[in-house]
Amino acid sequence: MSWPRARDAARRAGHRSPAPAALHLELAEAYGHVLAEPLTALTDLPAFDTAAMDGWAVAGPGPWRPTGRLLAGEPAAPLADGAAVEIATGAQLPPGATAVLRREHGRGDGVLLHERTPGALTPGQDVRPRGQECHRGDQLLAVGTPVGPSVLGLAAASGHDRLAVHRRPTVELLVLGDELLDQGLPQPGRVRDALGPLLLPWLRAAGAEVLGRRPVRDDFGLLRDAVRHSPADVVVTTGGTAAGPVDFLHQALTAAGARLLVDGVAVRPGHPMVLAELPDGRHLVGLPGNPLAAVAGAVTLALPLLHRLGGRAAGAPRTLPAATDLPGHPHDTRLVPVRRTEHGVLPLAFDGPAMLRGLVLADALAVVAPGGVRAGAVVELLPVP
Repeated sequence: MSWPRARDAARRAGHRSPAPAALHLELAEAYGHVLAEPLTALTDLPAFDTAAMDGWAVAGPGPWRPTGRLLAGEPAAPLADGAAVEIATGAQLPPGATAVLRREHGRGDGVLLHERTPGALTPGQDVRPRGQECHRGDQLLAVGTPVGPSVLGLAAASGHDRLAVHRRPTVELLVLGDELLDQGLPQPGRVRDALGPLLLPWLRAAGAEVLGRRPVRDDFGLLRDAVRHSPADVVVTTGGTAAGPVDFLHQALTAAGARLLVDGVAVRPGHPMVLAELPDGRHLVGLPGNPLAAVAGAVTLALPLLHRLGGRAAGAPRTLPAATDLPGHPHDTRLVPVRRTEHGVLPLAFDGPAMLRGLVLADALAVVAPGGVRAGAVVELLPVP
């Protein structure tokens, strides 16, 4: 399958997302989720006319006679023409008040004057009028908006106690291979697992709730049972996607009754990647075992699937011109680690399927179409972990 079609297939596979949830604002439960319903104002903002500055609320033209003090949270009595009341920023403007005289602009003893224009203030000066930011019923944010700190603040200010959000899809990472070590230096025939530490935080950043990482030995029965009995919405595996003597993933999927949606992608690195749907509606993303190839599989299949399941909008592609020629494969898409410069993006060394050094230095992966990209031509960029 071509790379664009594979990425689109992964996103379409996530159309059945978990049921939305209504989560509390108070403990920031909704943080990191995505809105499942539009955020609508339940009140005007501000809900009443308020003082924008410390000073005096005044009624009519000056001079004014001060009559007391008004703090935020206190009820506001009507203000007669020619009167003033000392007021704090954020306090409700008294009925009848026409403006706020800033503290640094007022002068006089017993009779209050404006030091620059003794006769009057512009009506509404230094007042935040009711509904200046929004009115009750206004749509503030659309479905698909990620919930960050500012969204939580706006929701609270506009009267919400809970937010309707998409649940995070759950993910379990199965790391396949007898040759993998969890700690220490590589040994003869044994290598460190680089993908567990790389993928877990990346999947979380993609909106997933990661249930854990589980090593699975090169055994057909163990892999079949791990796939069948995983509690996750999405099972992500590393290794075992090709046709080697201990690559059992395809057999395990057949035994589990899975339906292959993507079985190999015309992309370098990472072409032996897999996307399958299990009989109960869960999904499996099989990533190649080489580190950069697995990253290519993640950006092609895992991230689009998780974003759709979590309700995240696809967004417009990010593009920049190529600062130099980016050689291409005759038939396959290439995903190339690149660095941004003032002239465009430049490819980095150490871009082999088993390498991560170039990825660490990269700002993005450039999507190089079959045949390559000429210097100056626009190229799509994919975020890197």
